[in-house]
Amino acid sequence: MCRMNNFGHCGRTETPVSKEEALLLMNKNIDVLENAVKLAARQGAHIIVTPEDGIYGWVFTRETIYPYLEDIPDPEVNWIPCTDPQRFGHTPVQERLSCLAKHNSIYVVANIGDKKPCNASDPQCPPDGRYQYNTDVVFDSEGRLVARYHKYNLFAPEIQFDFPKDSESVTFETPFGKFGIFTCFDIFSHTPAVVVVDEFQVDSVLYPVAWYNTLPLLSAVPFHSAWARAMRVNLLAANTHNTSMHMTGSGIYAPEAVKVYHYDMETESGQLMLSKLKSRPRSEPTYPAAVDWSAYARSVKPFLSEQSNFPGMIYFDELTFIELKRNTGNYTVCQKDLCCHLTYKMSEKRTDEVYALGAFDGLHTVEGQYYLQICTLLKCQISDLRTCGEPVGSAFTKLEEFSLSGTFATRYVFPQIILSGSQLAPERHYEVLRDGRLRSRSRTPLPVLVLALYGRVFDKDPPRLGQGPRRLE
Repeated sequence: MCRMNNFGHCGRTETPVSKEEALLLMNKNIDVLENAVKLAARQGAHIIVTPEDGIYGWVFTRETIYPYLEDIPDPEVNWIPCTDPQRFGHTPVQERLSCLAKHNSIYVVANIGDKKPCNASDPQCPPDGRYQYNTDVVFDSEGRLVARYHKYNLFAPEIQFDFPKDSESVTFETPFGKFGIFTCFDIFSHTPAVVVVDEFQVDSVLYPVAWYNTLPLLSAVPFHSAWARAMRVNLLAANTHNTSMHMTGSGIYAPEAVKVYHYDMETESGQLMLSKLKSRPRSEPTYPAAVDWSAYARSVKPFLSEQSNFPGMIYFDELTFIELKRNTGNYTVCQKDLCCHLTYKMSEKRTDEVYALGAFDGLHTVEGQYYLQICTLLKCQISDLRTCGEPVGSAFTKLEEFSLSGTFATRYVFPQIILSGSQLAPERHYEVLRDGRLRSRSRTPLPVLVLALYGRVFDKDPPRLGQGPRRLE
């Protein structure tokens, strides 16, 4: 199986263009994807995932996105656009994607836009008389449309698209396992992200994204690989590559290991990645056991310290921090109901590098509303404690041993380790124990930027992530 990340000819699109001009731009981007599809197929890949916004770009209004949209039917219609292109009107993008899949005998996953007419009998019908959806499509190796997914949790800037009225959990069967699909910001949600894994029992998730990295806790590769590990599912994440918008980081992640990833802020070239995955990981002897994330933390007494705590901000959330002043030690920091415990040993501790242990237990309210419980050890940007939580690129101090745990009130906790240069720590250097400890296991000194246990408490969420309290008109 494989997926790719790509940045073609996308950009800001603020003035309306004709349908012909829109198709010309989309075909330029599909040219880039076509090269990757052919290369992947030649190397034996069964499926390829391409990025969100990879075909039409971003920064649109409802009006300017419209020429890029096609009517995408329900897959139940049993349609191969490559051989019957006029069946649902003018659908040249679906036709080309279908032909790419058919002619290369490979499943193709792409992100495009759907349009559906509506009228005044529908009280939610937009004034322009149509719904517009951010949409993932999947064509099988015969070119047949087998899945259509309308992004349920839109990110704040996606004003060109409508929220679907109802959530949909899109899954489909293949000879190489059962797949689910969702898009970018959906990964923070219970619906559909957790639902397709827990209730529909998919083996693998297809995941187109346009994700701008937000250090220290929301960088694409660490977060997506942590999600795959915690949810115990294969995740094929295809990120748009645009360094000017801090968009990079794609990968193929298995429940037990990161198979391959690409993170590159230096160049503008995309990257095709290939990897073999277990098609049905749940039936494998290597399938990880479920974790009780609070078992250890609730069994130990908090470590007492004479030091005072201090506040710090991460992505608009105020954490409670305590500074790690010694080369080795034990610390506990608490916020509301969450207590985070850390045991650690440092080597080569630099006097100009400051580390802190932080806790957050609360509702995140910027660019979406969702409830978090976070335990994190991180390097502060400079020695000033007010910079703890700011993005950091490199570290010289090494961590020889560590054990991080928390009294989480959720089963959904995503463990991250980010090393100097925003690299992932290889699995041989750490483990996640069944009692919820994120622990070192090799005694190899690691230049750690961030250790994190990132918990999502879904039962404290508002109804939909992308929509805060409704404003009265």
